[in-house]
Amino acid sequence: MTGRLANVALASMAGALCVFLVLPTLIVAPISFTETDFITFPPQGFSGRWYAAFFEQPEWWGSLLTSVVVAAGTTVAATVLGTMVALGLPRLPPRASRLVSFFFLLPMIVPTIITAVALYTPLAKTGLIATRPGLVLAHTILALPFVVINVSAVVQKLDWRIVDAARSLGASPVVAFRRATLPALAPGIAAGAVFAFLTSFDEVVVALFISGGSATTLPVQMWSGIRFEISPIVAAASCLLLVVSCLFLSLAWFLKRK
Repeated sequence: MTGRLANVALASMAGALCVFLVLPTLIVAPISFTETDFITFPPQGFSGRWYAAFFEQPEWWGSLLTSVVVAAGTTVAATVLGTMVALGLPRLPPRASRLVSFFFLLPMIVPTIITAVALYTPLAKTGLIATRPGLVLAHTILALPFVVINVSAVVQKLDWRIVDAARSLGASPVVAFRRATLPALAPGIAAGAVFAFLTSFDEVVVALFISGGSATTLPVQMWSGIRFEISPIVAAASCLLLVVSCLFLSLAWFLKRK
C-alpha cells in the first residue's frame, strides 16, 4: 500500500512538473488567434489574420523558407558525416574511440554562445557570414552529435555477420553496405536526421551571429519581432514552429520504436 501511494505521489509530481513546463509554451496558441494588434492574454476575440499576415509579409515567409532550406542542407550534411563517424568509431582502439567520441560530442557540451563566437571569425574571413552555406556549416557542427549518438546506438547492436555473409557471396564493399549494412542502420540514421533537422530549424544563438540579409532564419526573425514590436504575428510564428517541432519529434519517436 505504501509503495502504491509513493508511486502515485511520484507520478503526480512528474505530471505537475510537465504541465508547469509545457503550459507556457501552449499559451502562444490562443494568443496567435487574437483580434487585437498587440499580444495580450487572455486573447480578445478570434481571428486568423495573423497567420495570413505571416504568409503575406516577405520577411516572415522568407525567413521560414530560409530555415527550411538551411535545415534540409544541415540534415543531409550532418547525417552523412555522422553516419561515417559512427561506422568508424568501432574500428578504432577503445581509448582512441572514446577520445574521438568526446570530440564529436563537444558541441553538445560547450555553451552555444561560445560556439557562435568561435565560428564567427573563420566564417567572416571566408565570406560565409549572412549566407545560407555559412548557416548550414555552423548548424552541421551543432547537429552532428545527435546523428552520431543515434547511429552509434544501432551500430553497437548490428550483427556484422550479415555483412560478412554478403561479402562471402561475392558482393562488393559498396553493394554489401547498400544491401546489408544500410537497411540495418536505417532507423538510427532516420532518427538522427530528424534530430538534425530540428536542431537547425529551432537554433537561434549561432544564427544571430551568422545570419543576416537574405539569410535570416525564422527564429532570428522572431527574436527581432519580439525586440522591436509586440505583434501577435510572433505568436503565430511560434505556434507554427511548435507544430513543426512536435511533428518531427513524433516522427523521431516512431522511428526509434521501429
